[in-house]
Amino acid sequence: MTQKTYIQSYITIQNNEMVLNGTSAFKTEPTDFADFAKQAYRNFDIQYPKFFKMDGLSKLAFLGTELLLSPIISAETENNIALLLANKSSSLDTDVKYQESISDKENYYPSPAVFVYTLPNICLGEISIRHQLKSENSFFIFDTFNTDFISNYATILLNSDKADTVLCGWVEFFNDHYKAFLCLIGKEENTEYTNETINTLYKNASWKH
Repeated sequence: MTQKTYIQSYITIQNNEMVLNGTSAFKTEPTDFADFAKQAYRNFDIQYPKFFKMDGLSKLAFLGTELLLSPIISAETENNIALLLANKSSSLDTDVKYQESISDKENYYPSPAVFVYTLPNICLGEISIRHQLKSENSFFIFDTFNTDFISNYATILLNSDKADTVLCGWVEFFNDHYKAFLCLIGKEENTEYTNETINTLYKNASWKH
């Protein structure tokens, strides 16, 4: 028997603002993503020096998951949290930078630090390391956020007991344009979002173009 699943919490990140469960959690004056990410990291007093070596996509996903996972992660127990992320540009932002580094014959020095981030699922690895997750994780490429696919996949993972909680969403980053929508889904009923779906929350988010 398929058990109903519920959204536990969600976050959106765009235009220098992080909105957690519909309420602004952090906002800066207009600036580029690198500066915004650094300010957010310091604002939430995150202690993870490796953050500064990450590419933009990984930083975006890291910041969003940090606010969602930190309140529910326990160091004493194994956290069976699956990760399902998607975007349109894959790791193209970093791919372009890497290609530029190997195309310049006058200044040829392809940076290993850049090469490391030329796969979109690297950000899943960063999140898993940060929160010590060993559960299932996948990164999909879609033209637009396929909420039905992600929602159905999350429900299957939860109902087959392959995960106790699923963190899923959209993390798009290219040419300093970024947009993230992440949410936690579980079997525990959350009356605040009883009738909400990933699709309705994503569409109703205050996206600014």
